[in-house]
Amino acid sequence: MKNLIVIGGGAAGFFCAVNAARLNPHVKVTILEKSNKLLSKVKISGGGRCNTTNQLFEIPALVKKYPRGEHFLKKAFYQFNTKDTIEWFAERGVELHAEADGRMFPISNNSSTIIECLLKEADQYYVNIEMQTEVKKITKLETQFQIETNKLGVIQADYICIACGGLPKLDMFNWISKMGHPIQSPVPSLFTFNMPKHPITALMGLSVSNAVIKISGTKLKEQGALLITHWGLSGPVVLKLSAWGARQLADMNYQFSIQVNWLGETTDAMLRLDWTFYREQFSANKMGSKSPFTLPTRLWHFLLNEASISVDTRWAELKAVNQNKLIQLLTSQVFEINGKTTFKEEFVTCGGVQLSTIHPQTMESKLVPHLYFAGEVMDVDGITGGFNFQHAWSSGFNAATAIAQSAQ
Repeated sequence: MKNLIVIGGGAAGFFCAVNAARLNPHVKVTILEKSNKLLSKVKISGGGRCNTTNQLFEIPALVKKYPRGEHFLKKAFYQFNTKDTIEWFAERGVELHAEADGRMFPISNNSSTIIECLLKEADQYYVNIEMQTEVKKITKLETQFQIETNKLGVIQADYICIACGGLPKLDMFNWISKMGHPIQSPVPSLFTFNMPKHPITALMGLSVSNAVIKISGTKLKEQGALLITHWGLSGPVVLKLSAWGARQLADMNYQFSIQVNWLGETTDAMLRLDWTFYREQFSANKMGSKSPFTLPTRLWHFLLNEASISVDTRWAELKAVNQNKLIQLLTSQVFEINGKTTFKEEFVTCGGVQLSTIHPQTMESKLVPHLYFAGEVMDVDGITGGFNFQHAWSSGFNAATAIAQSAQ
């Protein structure tokens, strides 16, 4: 009987554990979880619905959703991808459904469905789970590993899969780097932009379905839904920008300026061409009551106020100076960003174990035989939309398959 110790009771750790135990009954599997909660990110993801994966089946398109790890994942996803995830859960009675944006959730729209499925699988294949068990040190012996823990003392393992999630500080990786694995320094990804005391925050809760945001002085630009919050700006467009710009924005110490185009891809020049038509069409209408754009009324009134235009001004009476200011605000309003806020508790890090030291098909270390990695502990992270979970399932499954075959 071979021993597999999985370090971390999150999505990647569980997926490795249950699949390794299922694929090879001669492997005794134990999960070590340092907290008193299992699958905590699964529970809160997608507002408690669990954004399990994404309805994106073409691998070349899928890997483009990962700011870090694209080339590494290409090989990993050929082994296990979104289609396999959907089938794996369906075989266990958990059907997933897709929303218009491609995000996939269990039909129950409740994350507990995914959690119960994984716990049932762990139970069925006799996976042992040890809570509040922290790993202090791993020593590679000739044919085994020695693991020092806070609760179980020293335990032996034939195989280890490290799936402890993203660690926010470099020194938290010490127990891994001591085994010879270089670490890419971690910085946050998936965060929202803070604009303390900016008047627009009075509009918290309003959203625009298709805005474009550019970060001044960089090539960073994204398009998507934008949400105004009580601390600044959020929504998919901001979260995508924070993922792609994770390192650059950290280098800027989260002090930078952005340009927001509230009208998506409508440029200043395009809007000026249309403006004559709007003035004629709505000439007798008050500007506050007639907006030609699909913007929330309160946001439209806010922009009129910023351009020093009264809501009672009629379209025909609009002065050129105010018109120019309004066009500029609609297509490139500038905001100064000062700080960030982690997106709910769905903390994601950019950084981790360097991918050059891991085999992408098996997740096995190139430096230490029988040591495997799964999930966010590696320098892989995706944008929002189920992509981080997909990486957890794929890396966990690939590690499990490799371990089960090696232990034959």
